[in-house]
Amino acid sequence: MTTRTAFILPGQGSQKLGMLDLIPENDTFVRLLDAAEALSGLDLRVLAAAGEPEQLADTRVAQPLLYLADWAWGIALMDCRVVPDVLAGHSLGELAALALAGVYSVEAGLELVVERSRLMAMTAANTPGGMSAVLGLSAAAIQEAIVGLEGVWVANDNSAGQVVISGTDSGIEAATAKLTEAGARRIIPLKVAGPFHSPLMEPARTAFEDIVRQAEFNNASIPVVQNTSPTPVTDAELIRERLISQITSPVRWTETLSALVADGPIVLIESGPGTVLRGLARGIEGITAVSVEDTPLQTIAEEVVA
Repeated sequence: MTTRTAFILPGQGSQKLGMLDLIPENDTFVRLLDAAEALSGLDLRVLAAAGEPEQLADTRVAQPLLYLADWAWGIALMDCRVVPDVLAGHSLGELAALALAGVYSVEAGLELVVERSRLMAMTAANTPGGMSAVLGLSAAAIQEAIVGLEGVWVANDNSAGQVVISGTDSGIEAATAKLTEAGARRIIPLKVAGPFHSPLMEPARTAFEDIVRQAEFNNASIPVVQNTSPTPVTDAELIRERLISQITSPVRWTETLSALVADGPIVLIESGPGTVLRGLARGIEGITAVSVEDTPLQTIAEEVVA
């Protein structure tokens, strides 16, 4: 059986100082950075090179930087003749995956990302809350433990032992007590601006829907496994509907990895900053995972994928 290849693109949380420095030279990328700074009104180059951690964590900064970095790494791989059979992105990374799949141009996707980040930041500022990572319990066990609690939801099912909850401050506090009783190994508050991937982000979803419905979407040239319904899809209108619901829906990454390996052995290439997604795939039978951050592109092309 032929081993397939997937690009997996990281989302918010993978941003870090110097994240643009390793990206292979790309004239289009330079032009896109200029456009991102004009659209966002932020000096993204300076923030990526020398910003404080809390500045980089600002969703208005992290989202456009990660979108462009993910896209540029994907293009660099394709330039080395590494062509994916399927694509998947974690939260924000999904928008870069859709650009690589030709659902929209990279420029149109950048406009969506800047608007998405602005709307999410505005909603978060008006909706006190946060997120916490729960270690040592499955998503199902967490869901069972928090049944009946108000203001808290499972937001990211990242792996069997790493799940993120999202909600109001009081909801997170009540859930922390319940999950500790249920046997969680650790519960770690995350440094994020708000209760992302929960129903509390509905104002952002509603406003983003209006923007997405006006955008031109094409059928994907490469199947994409989306966060809200982890099955490969190419249909433009189905992709649109799933993208609209993503802001208030959980990131079903455990199911995404299962979908990617369902048809047999697969090489996952983390095409963006960091190695978080590679780590989440560790130990899953049938998956080989590498990251562009610490594996040269030529090595991936000649040794990992070949």
